[in-house]
Amino acid sequence: MAKKKSDAVVPVGKKIKKERLKKKMSLDRVANETGFSIDYLKQIEAGKKIPPVGTLLQIGRALEIDSGFFLREQESGIRSRIRAYTKRTENYAYTTLTPGAENKHLKAFKVTIEAMQDHKGVGYQHEGEEFVYVLAGKIEVMVGDHINRLNVGESLHFNSGIRHKLRNIGKEKAELLVVIYGP
Repeated sequence: MAKKKSDAVVPVGKKIKKERLKKKMSLDRVANETGFSIDYLKQIEAGKKIPPVGTLLQIGRALEIDSGFFLREQESGIRSRIRAYTKRTENYAYTTLTPGAENKHLKAFKVTIEAMQDHKGVGYQHEGEEFVYVLAGKIEVMVGDHINRLNVGESLHFNSGIRHKLRNIGKEKAELLVVIYGP
């Protein structure tokens, strides 16, 4: 059966722009609410940048919608459901492990970072707490000015309201379990 146009997957940037316009919010207002530059927000909305989870959390909060809305893949049928699937950014991929958690405080993701790579662009900062557990590889988690180095089987729990950034410092792909709590 051929897919209808309404059943097609909507890119996350288009979803963000649609919600922003629906709520009559300017890019300037979203920039002030999130701390991201207008240029960065325009790149996201245009599909030139795929935002990581922390960025989606901040944009969702600014738009007063759950960030899980951006991870939703539309399906044909009467009811749409959130499905676990992978989103890619530069050198970074994440899969939601808690589909259907739009109205929950806790969200879990499997994150993969390519060898010797880090997140491109801005550091992440969002209200709440974050827990990172290393499944494979060696990573560095910068929380503020403090650098934490983690190996397989090690974890870190921190205040995600402090600017933070992940980086793979190993020669193999790093896989992480990341759990985010947002009030």
